[in-house]
Amino acid sequence: MFKPVLSSALLAAALAASLPVQAADQGSFMVRARAVHINFDNGQSDTVKALDVTAQNRWIPEVDLSYFFTPNIAAELVLTYPQKVKIDSVLGKIGTIKALPPSLMLQYHFTNLGAFKPYVGLGLNYTVFYKRGNFDIPGVSVDRSSVGLAAQAGFDYALDKNWSLNMDVKYIQMDTDVKLGSTKLGKLDLNPITAGIGIGYRF
Repeated sequence: MFKPVLSSALLAAALAASLPVQAADQGSFMVRARAVHINFDNGQSDTVKALDVTAQNRWIPEVDLSYFFTPNIAAELVLTYPQKVKIDSVLGKIGTIKALPPSLMLQYHFTNLGAFKPYVGLGLNYTVFYKRGNFDIPGVSVDRSSVGLAAQAGFDYALDKNWSLNMDVKYIQMDTDVKLGSTKLGKLDLNPITAGIGIGYRF
């Protein structure tokens, strides 16, 4: 997985670096705040599947900062603070870990539809897991981090020159190995689909 991810990231960085900088009076920056629902795919393998280990879906707050290189091309950094993720199994709740999942996206914005401004994006997600051994079963833990591609589609609806409403959907490649000591029990493919609604301010 890492070679395609790194190739895509390098291509995005090269494209962004080659783009002309947008004039300041066009509003080069946008900040958004969203309420986001995370729906985990919870694909499983090996003993993880036998125990039906899953991460619970949940709502989280999300903030992003976008920079517009041109009216159509932007880069978006998606942020939140470390979030608690409850882990269940056939035994019931077996633990709670924390995840910090920032993403960096390169976007194309469609600008010929008036106040309605849809966009698509492709980028990279890097998730760091904290409290990785916070399970009721002694010795169980998960990996430190996950790297994967992220894709998005959404729109801004302009309310005035600066303010807009936003809706956004993302698919994120995210997985982690579940271990007992040094023994791998299987993989949990989290691969969430996130759906968010919020407001944006462009300046």
